[in-house]
Parts: sequence; C-alpha cells; structure tokens
Amino acid sequence: MKFDVWEQIYKLILKDMNYDRICDEKAALILSNLLKKKEIENKSDVIDIELLKEVIDGEDILVCGKAPRLKEDIKNIDFKKYIVIAADGATSVLINKGIIPDIIVTDLDGNMDDEAKANRSGAIMVVHAHGNNMEALIEELPRLTRVIGTTQSTPLSNVYNFGGFSDGDRCVFLAKEFGAGSITLIGFDFDDTNVTPVKKKKLLWAKKLINMIMISNI
Repeated sequence: MKFDVWEQIYKLILKDMNYDRICDEKAALILSNLLKKKEIENKSDVIDIELLKEVIDGEDILVCGKAPRLKEDIKNIDFKKYIVIAADGATSVLINKGIIPDIIVTDLDGNMDDEAKANRSGAIMVVHAHGNNMEALIEELPRLTRVIGTTQSTPLSNVYNFGGFSDGDRCVFLAKEFGAGSITLIGFDFDDTNVTPVKKKKLLWAKKLINMIMISNI
C-alpha cells in the first residue's frame, strides 16, 4: 500500500485511539538504529524485503490470528498447503502443535521465548515499532535473527510500512503487499466480548482494515 493512502487511515486511527504519532516515529527510529547495529554485527540477521516476496508471491497464505478460537481452528487445517503467517501470540499455539510459522508479525508482546524458538527454526520476524513498545525493541531485538522492521508511521530506509495497525491485520496487509495468491484467516474473533475497551476498539479497526484490504487493489 502506498504510504500517502495509508497515512489518511493512520491519522483516523491516531485520533480514535488517542495515540501520539511522535511516539510511533521515535520507536521507528529506535528500531532503525537497532537494525543498523545488527547488520554491522551480522549482516544475515537483517534480511531484505525481496525475501518476503519470494516466500509470499503467488502462494496460498494462511494468516493465524491470536484469538482463543485458534486452538480449535487449527484442527481443521492442512498446514502443508499454506505459507503460514502468525500474528505475534498465535506463535505459541502453533509451536505447541509442532507448527513453525514461515513468518511471524510481532510487536513483541507475545511469548518471546516461543517466538525466538520459532525464529531459530527458520521463521522470518517482521518486527513492528510503535509508541508503546520501545523498551521491548531494545530488550528483545538482540536475540532475533532474520528480521525485517516495520512502522505504522512514516517509513525509514530500513523500517517499512506495508499498512495495517494491529498484528492480525498487518499480517493480511503484508500478504497482500507481496502478491499472495490467496489469503485464508483463522484464529480471528472480531466480536470477542471478553476484552478491554481498548482491545475492542483495536478489533473494530482490524475488522475494518482487513475487509478493506481484501477487496482493494491499492
């Protein structure tokens, strides 16, 4: 998605959620600097977005959300048919069933021991920076490899913006951006009532954004 298109949506999200764009941009800069440091120390720790295209382009993509229903949803899936993209905390459910995601989209608030384990087994880490996870970026990024950085605000030279707000909808935007042949969703519950008011707002945005990107060509 072109940033000038996404930016108009992003401004609406900032207003609705009462978030500060300056904090998002500060987090993106922190992530950018951490990635530069990682690349100097070990170039293979930071991967090019062309690898994402190689993995996703033309493939049938299974996006795993982290709603409680995921444990049931995975029982009906033949994972061999898909490239699997996990939204952050969904990783724990998957690896407990012996499934290693191909890609993990994370803002680092899931079980990071599980995500690091999946990463060591080959999962690509799409690490997202926002105003509320600056400390997590500093603490967790050093132990991750095969990393790509993202932001929901203005992109930087090594921190990208493919669109999306929460982990689940960012997975879908990522798949769409890199030419997925099809996108199947499991582990999503947009109408979950057992959540905080803030989470409820996020779910409403996730539903709106996923519906928008699945039917658009932008």
